[in-house]
Amino acid sequence: MSLAGSRPRPDGPARGRPRSEAVERAIIEGVMKLLEDGVPLAELSIERVARTAGVGKATIYRRWSGKEELFVDVIRAAEPPDPELPGTSMRDDLVVLVEALRRRGLVSRSSAILHNVYAQMKSSPKIWVAYHASVIAPRRVLVMDVLRRGQESGELRPDIDLELANDMFVGPMLLRSVLRPDTRPDADLSEGLSERIVDTVLEGLRPGTP
Repeated sequence: MSLAGSRPRPDGPARGRPRSEAVERAIIEGVMKLLEDGVPLAELSIERVARTAGVGKATIYRRWSGKEELFVDVIRAAEPPDPELPGTSMRDDLVVLVEALRRRGLVSRSSAILHNVYAQMKSSPKIWVAYHASVIAPRRVLVMDVLRRGQESGELRPDIDLELANDMFVGPMLLRSVLRPDTRPDADLSEGLSERIVDTVLEGLRPGTP
């Protein structure tokens, strides 16, 4: 996965020596490979990451204070860009957004990182806060914008709680992405699932529905 489009670090200037983009890429790729191979974040050590990336531990510590801070940057680097919305209808836009979640769940690297984020939510609040700020919040805003446009165009009932509707569209796919069986990665994320989720939820949210 290319890291060229990763989000910028918000923590100010680098510490110590000048940063090397190639070295940082190798380190982040090393963490991603270990996670993709099934190594839980709790079992990752700086020494193991350094060995996988082909660098010394001091090289990592010059850039990150520890594996928690490093993992936050891994989260940002691994996230794909937001999908381009067709803009033809609320329904079509929602299908594209939910489909992006489905495809993301099928990618072993993204899936591994997602599982580790949820596993570390309680023990590492910093990781969860960073994931929420970098991933969840911006995409929630994106879905909310689509729903508001749907209300304005008459595709969605005006009395609908949009925050709740957001959860209803995204929740089923997120649940399957996180809890699907590891032995059959496509078992719960089959083709056409995005359309089924969106159309099922819309059945109760369209104008004229009791």
